[in-house]
Amino acid sequence: MELNYSLLFYLKKPKNYTSGPIPAYMRFTINGIPKECATTRTADPEKWYAKTGRETGKTEPSRSLNFHLDDLQQKVHNVHAQMVRDDDEITASSLRDKFLGRDKPQNVPQLLEIFRLHNTQMEELIGKEFEENTLKGYRTCLLHLTGYIQKKYKSGDLAIKRLDYNFINDFNHYLKLDGGIQPISAAKYLKHLKKVVNNYILKPKLLRDNPFSEFKSKAKVKEREFLSQQQLNRLIKKEFKIARVANVRDIFVFCCYTGLSYADVKKLTRNEIMTGIDGGQWIFTHRKKNDNSSRIPLLKPALQIIAKYKDHPKCVNEGVVLPVLSNQKMNSYLKEIADACDITQNLTFHLSRHTFATTVTLTNGVPIESVSKMLGHVDIKTTQHYAKVIDTKVSQDMKKLKRKLDRMAS
Repeated sequence: MELNYSLLFYLKKPKNYTSGPIPAYMRFTINGIPKECATTRTADPEKWYAKTGRETGKTEPSRSLNFHLDDLQQKVHNVHAQMVRDDDEITASSLRDKFLGRDKPQNVPQLLEIFRLHNTQMEELIGKEFEENTLKGYRTCLLHLTGYIQKKYKSGDLAIKRLDYNFINDFNHYLKLDGGIQPISAAKYLKHLKKVVNNYILKPKLLRDNPFSEFKSKAKVKEREFLSQQQLNRLIKKEFKIARVANVRDIFVFCCYTGLSYADVKKLTRNEIMTGIDGGQWIFTHRKKNDNSSRIPLLKPALQIIAKYKDHPKCVNEGVVLPVLSNQKMNSYLKEIADACDITQNLTFHLSRHTFATTVTLTNGVPIESVSKMLGHVDIKTTQHYAKVIDTKVSQDMKKLKRKLDRMAS
């Protein structure tokens, strides 16, 4: 609704007034409702012109008073314009209080301040609930968000009431245009922001409307790369003269047949290898990323690797299943291994998890529900991102259908 806004300067005679200067007041009127406050100046009623709200004449006292009133008028107009931009509720009282500094701006929640609080609390839980890499993503998101607010709003922070669909949509545009970020990565940062908004703003009811309610990311999830069975076989059969390189290859292959992530295989202890419901050896563990239960029947290649390292000093002394190096060193050796095995994909440790989901399990007919359980996913949609059914499986399924149809036709 468009507001009917006006500002008037007038003189207010005190009780028992006889003569002399009179206090000048200012009246804020919004939609016919007035509020007033003093200007801290007095005026000569003989020189006061009510129509303009100023003194007439060119004497120094009159010029000084009029200059002061002009300055007050401009300041009120600026405050009013800022309230319009901030989408504040504007009344005669709120305008007056904002002008007088009574609106308690220190109590208005600020977005970046809240985001920094989230990151601080997450940092305190590193090693307990979160990993350093997870925090790194939120820190990067905060940097992008800070740059966006500085560029668009020319401000060091922003009141959370400014959060709306346009803010989210424009931030998404900023990430891809100014940040040079790929759409899928921009979607990840928006997911980080959404989590902070949900947990620190919406749930405590600091904001009524969800700014993400109408926003839908158009980013398409990139299909996960994985090794084919032929590539996996080459990797297994390849002989490496350097023991440490061979160790890294074995650990990578172990994860190809178990689906464990780097963090989970690194912490895997011998106590987590137990007899399962079928009498075979299973892994009973919890994912470090989300603490979800993960139970995995051990296939023969994985069992052979466990046996190979049962007497390794690191495994014996620390009670772990495999002698896992740092993630950086592991990925460095994997590049060397990829070259030696003629593997063209960017061989990173996480590729083993993708290979387990596709080549080892889904391609061989393991239901996606079982794969999701072994991977320790909360939602089966996550498994679908990791484990796209490859052409080989589609071909096998269609051949079965063709044979069935042929039998029905004959």
